[in-house]
Amino acid sequence: MSKFTKSIFKPFAAFLKTEQASGVILIFCTVLSLLASNSSLSEPYLHFWHQKIGMVGFGAEFTLSIEHWINDGLMVIFFLVVGLEIKRELLKGELSSVKKATLPMVAALGGMVVPAVIYFLINKSTPTEHGWGIPMATDIAFALGILSLLGKRVPISLKVFLTALAVVDDLGAILVIAVAYTQTVVLHNLYIALSIFAVLMAFNYFKIRNVLIYLLGGVFMWYFMLQSGVHATIAGVLLAITIPLESDYSDHSPAEILEHNLHQFSSFIIMPLFALANTCIVFKGSLLNVYGTELGLGIILGLLLGKPLGIAGFSFLAIKSGMATMPSKVSVKKVIGTGFLGGIGFTMSIFISILAFVEPENQNFAKIAVLSGSVLSGLIGYLIIYQGSRTIHVSSQTNETLVE
Repeated sequence: MSKFTKSIFKPFAAFLKTEQASGVILIFCTVLSLLASNSSLSEPYLHFWHQKIGMVGFGAEFTLSIEHWINDGLMVIFFLVVGLEIKRELLKGELSSVKKATLPMVAALGGMVVPAVIYFLINKSTPTEHGWGIPMATDIAFALGILSLLGKRVPISLKVFLTALAVVDDLGAILVIAVAYTQTVVLHNLYIALSIFAVLMAFNYFKIRNVLIYLLGGVFMWYFMLQSGVHATIAGVLLAITIPLESDYSDHSPAEILEHNLHQFSSFIIMPLFALANTCIVFKGSLLNVYGTELGLGIILGLLLGKPLGIAGFSFLAIKSGMATMPSKVSVKKVIGTGFLGGIGFTMSIFISILAFVEPENQNFAKIAVLSGSVLSGLIGYLIIYQGSRTIHVSSQTNETLVE
């Protein structure tokens, strides 16, 4: 590659390493999918994602649609990365001590409970009551992407707070998926999956560091978890728990190396494919009525009001009670703005929508509501933090400025 070519691609490569890039690509794929679904290409585009592929032979068959391979297969890698991030933060990072963890954990709890309550109260005793988990989730890539657009206006302490909050939020979403959205369980397959998990934990205990052994075991654990009825993505989280976070011979552990190697693949391959496959929404006349339904209102109000009320409200209660302290250089406005950024549900909320409802119409209604609530929350959060970070001239003589 010539020096000229390298000079062209170097800025682009740097861009791809940022959270902004992940968010921009997700937005592009979502818009592309929505346009394709409502154009003359609609029928072949929708048909493509429902084509079945897999293995057939020797009297056995294992096939899934392309959409299911993404949701039940590739998304396992996404959850593996999420699990590795959670594990690292709990053992070495911002959640590794009570002092560090209190505020983001309390904020995340509020950001999960309040939206779920709002949704449940609106949808109580209706066929869509079961979707209470949808507005609980935060999309960390989008939230951090928007925060990073503000550049130096945002103190590092606020980015750390949002990251830790989103990690705890992801853990909550995983528990909700495992407990609330598992319907029929085939016990013998579940026992086999958990037995493989136990063996991998034993490998960790005996300090076996070869990641390939864990990944091979993870493939078998995924298969039996898929056949058990418990959502297959849980296998990714369980696999993350087993991979060693200590290293005998280098500065970086197997878990940290694997997380680093998979992070960009997850952000720039898996997530865009997920967006393309799961935002195939055909806007028929009836779908435009989503904003007047209990389902639509529950999700939108859960994300748009429940998230900031829960995150900011619980944060201020924790600070007032002395349980936690306000992060340095972070104002009240910035905490409220961060609460709104927490209302960007997107990936995880759409994923839970698919698990919560069998009916295509309800799934589509939920996806439209998630997209609407996420866009509004992100825009309001950005404006509040931007306004809260305005520079104020202190002295015309010294030309000094303060950032609120």
